Amino acid sequence: MAAQERREKLKELLQNAPGPLSASGLAKQLGVSRQIVVGDVALLRAGGCDIRSTPRGYVSSTDTVQDCREIVACCHTGEEQLRQELYCVVDNGASLLDVTVENPLYGELTGQLHIASRYDADRFIEKAQEFPDGLVSRTTGGVHLHTLCAPDRECLARVRAALAKLGILYEK
Repeated sequence: MAAQERREKLKELLQNAPGPLSASGLAKQLGVSRQIVVGDVALLRAGGCDIRSTPRGYVSSTDTVQDCREIVACCHTGEEQLRQELYCVVDNGASLLDVTVENPLYGELTGQLHIASRYDADRFIEKAQEFPDGLVSRTTGGVHLHTLCAPDRECLARVRAALAKLGILYEK
């Protein structure tokens, strides 16, 4: 398969996927190395494709579209509060698309999450345990922003109320 044909197939796989696809899994499907897939994704992005990298793999922008989005400010420390925050959002019907923190050197830093279930949350927490210094909210004393995605405004209101009840919603 020629490089351009492979990239078109990669784009098609991502657009039709029900969720994130890992570079390793894509490499197997395409019969190439993981590094080739990473390079192809970079070229597709440079060509204007909206492909995002999440802790579980690549997603195309069509995988993240839902009706309502909102940014909420949160503050917590420790693994247990992290778990409560993630579970609270997904148990109330929303997804966490990303996390953003203010950094004194770089300004705003955003990491893609795409957490839509307890399974996703547990996988993220497992990775956070492997890389404890990787949590960007540690650089801000726990203060961070999340872009939430939900089917309707009522769902977002439910999430905000539940986060406030847990003392995680940052309202100072």
